[in-house]
Amino acid sequence: FDELDLLGQLPRRRDWVGYCRDYGTRAKNVSQYNSRHDVRSDGLYDGHPRSAGDGGMTAPILTLLERVLQSPRRQARRVVAIAGPPASGKSTLAAGLVEALRQAGVASQLVPMDGFHLDNSILIDRGILDRKGSPPSFDAIGLLRLVQALGAPQELYYPVFDRGRDISIAGAGYIAPECDTIVIEGNYLLMDAPIWRDMAGYWDLSVQLTCPQAELEARLIQRWLDHGLTPEAARIRAQSNDLPNARLVVQRALRADVVL
Repeated sequence: FDELDLLGQLPRRRDWVGYCRDYGTRAKNVSQYNSRHDVRSDGLYDGHPRSAGDGGMTAPILTLLERVLQSPRRQARRVVAIAGPPASGKSTLAAGLVEALRQAGVASQLVPMDGFHLDNSILIDRGILDRKGSPPSFDAIGLLRLVQALGAPQELYYPVFDRGRDISIAGAGYIAPECDTIVIEGNYLLMDAPIWRDMAGYWDLSVQLTCPQAELEARLIQRWLDHGLTPEAARIRAQSNDLPNARLVVQRALRADVVL
């Protein structure tokens, strides 16, 4: 399709690289972007049709926007967490919600937790490079420190994960003092496990995405195919790491305010 039109007002194809970079992502082609953010070529977002009467917003985004705007906040800045298995559509939903909030006049910022990936050298030393993306491969304590600071109306910086180079870049993400609402997304933001569960007390609204395992597996395999792996290698990568991570997200999930 000619436009990355999740909300009806996103940039045309020639502008999409800059748009992606605003959200801490780097992509090299439209196919890679679509796979990474679960955007389908048939114009659907994660299986949900757009609503023509609301600026092209999808039904889940409209529903979530209303819940966010009505949610009380613990501190000066509102913090919304979106969790779910890998390839469940978190990035697309989070980016769409941030854009919807901005259209509603709410200064908002998307913060992906991917920036807290530990460096590959550390994962190699610990013997878990092949489990990159699992909970032990993240700096959970560092993420918790950021989460604890998100609610205060202050200037903040956070690391951003560069998928092209497979590294996290310190201080690449910026939150302005005037930001009113933070939307943070990641696999384990609602996981009932040490350190991770401590984050739940800072969410003003929590969202858990669900997806049938067969659909997750198909998306994950396609994701690795888009990264250049052979069909067999893509299947092994998905089944040996991504799907166990997805099952963990489901099995250890804390109660969410909204389930989609």
